[in-house]
Amino acid sequence: MDVTGHQYKIANNGFTVVDDIYTDAGVNDILLAIEYADKTGPLFRQTDDLFAIRQFLKVIPGVSSLIFTDKLNTCLQQLFGDGYFVVKSIYFDKPALSNWFVAWHQDLTISVDEKTDMEGYGPWTVKHNQFAVQPPLNILQDNFTIRIHLDDTDEGNGALKVIPGSHLRGINRPENVDYENSTPVSCNVQAGGMMIMKPLLMHASGRTINYKKRRVVHIEFSKAELPAGMLWAEKM
Repeated sequence: MDVTGHQYKIANNGFTVVDDIYTDAGVNDILLAIEYADKTGPLFRQTDDLFAIRQFLKVIPGVSSLIFTDKLNTCLQQLFGDGYFVVKSIYFDKPALSNWFVAWHQDLTISVDEKTDMEGYGPWTVKHNQFAVQPPLNILQDNFTIRIHLDDTDEGNGALKVIPGSHLRGINRPENVDYENSTPVSCNVQAGGMMIMKPLLMHASGRTINYKKRRVVHIEFSKAELPAGMLWAEKM
């Protein structure tokens, strides 16, 4: 792996794609763990357009060992060093006939265990009984996300579109982005590969138009110690 090259892309573009993190068999093992899970709990959401699992690593027995292989652990350690831990995990299944899209945005919140008035933290939101808050900018700047792709993904089935370098501009409302002078890039990823991104990277995804599935495991990492009285909701 070209560690220096990936580190440069993460620092300057806000993202990179690393191929062949998982074998075909490894991808299949993850999918089987999801298929045989009890999907009746409140953290499972299923509609015609979407199947999602919140707190994915906690609610699917045994999936953590399938995700955190020696190859993934080595890759993350080489790119980011020590001290990072998981703070959020979600599984997304965008079905072949799905027609939803995600508008341009940054990932500006972290998941915590309860609402606590704390200077520098806010605004707050509650979604599916989970508390999310916008933390100080330095935490967002230091966090990173991996998106593990379980299907080949391109523009036809909702690959993320990003604006390279937009993570360097701090918090930026979508309506204030100069789209005319920005060139979006489609982050195409093959099954078994992953995209690594910074949360302040401006990103979006389009509708599925090629009748192919897009299944992704989304995991967020931080090494920030939160103020006394505030705890990460999913720290692992």
